[in-house]
Amino acid sequence: MQLDERKYRILQAIIDDYIMTAMPVGSRTISRKAGFSFSPATIRNEMSDLEELGYLDQPHTSAGRVPSNKAYRLYVDHLMKAAKLSPDERERIHDHLIDKSKRVEGVIRSAADVLSDTTKYTSVIVAPKLGTLRIKHVQLVPVADRTALMIIVTSAGIVKDAVIRVPEGLDADDLYSISRMLTQKLADKPLEAVRQAFSEMLRNAEQSRRLLGETLSVIEKKLETGGDASDVVIGGSSNLLEYPEYSDVNKARNFLAVLESKDTLRQLVSRDGGMEITIRIGPENGRPELNDCSIVTASYRVGDHSNGTLGIIGPTRMNYNRVISVLDFMGRALSDVLSEYR
Repeated sequence: MQLDERKYRILQAIIDDYIMTAMPVGSRTISRKAGFSFSPATIRNEMSDLEELGYLDQPHTSAGRVPSNKAYRLYVDHLMKAAKLSPDERERIHDHLIDKSKRVEGVIRSAADVLSDTTKYTSVIVAPKLGTLRIKHVQLVPVADRTALMIIVTSAGIVKDAVIRVPEGLDADDLYSISRMLTQKLADKPLEAVRQAFSEMLRNAEQSRRLLGETLSVIEKKLETGGDASDVVIGGSSNLLEYPEYSDVNKARNFLAVLESKDTLRQLVSRDGGMEITIRIGPENGRPELNDCSIVTASYRVGDHSNGTLGIIGPTRMNYNRVISVLDFMGRALSDVLSEYR
């Protein structure tokens, strides 16, 4: 059985109503909507057909219908109307990022907060793959006898740190001089160029050779492997608990457990490509705990090659057209702000 125009219109009306109310939708509700001239009996028959085709579920015998995951997939692929952010919303998002960007390390945190606040869902932002970023600054800070903290700041404002051993005979002034040299030699270089720069420095080094060798090892480890918990930022982790779908304690607990695993979140939202949108609905996420959730993602860029990911996690009845509009605008705004720091 194929969907004709009437079935499409009724299905879209049911989905739109359910997104707004989270209540099962009956035929009388649809018949009262503007532009519908079909009788409740006709709508009931069409709803029965849609249920038989797998687009609607009936949670209770006497209740109305709710959209299935199959219906949401049809909706986002073919029925959804594009939404536009208001000028005030665009200005608020942009101003919020610009204000926070005075502290580079706060840009991504700020973006996660404004995403969750604007959509009222949970946001997840994954920083760009570190191997594609460029070094902005390197600092060696003495913390104890023959021990220093090495701090690496990347072009996206991502800070990496590690404790390294300091060879005997090097004092705080030596570490300051080496820090200046490292920043001058490594600034704005990708990892492969960093290796070449170290080769030249090691050839000319004497007392600091061992320190430089350990520094290169740490930089390679931090920028090649990446993927630690600090690269995943969550906003509005409790937002979903405000929706009736998560009034069930077990569902809420399972969802919060997913948020606690940064590795799981990274796998769920990380993606390649440009600014196009990806939508995964319910079981498409591959996690039983998220069968009632949809994840919408978009990419942002730092320069020409560094890709990060913006993600929104919400109930399957989320307001997809608004979420897509927010992600698209945020992705472009975040790309512009972060690229200023390259």
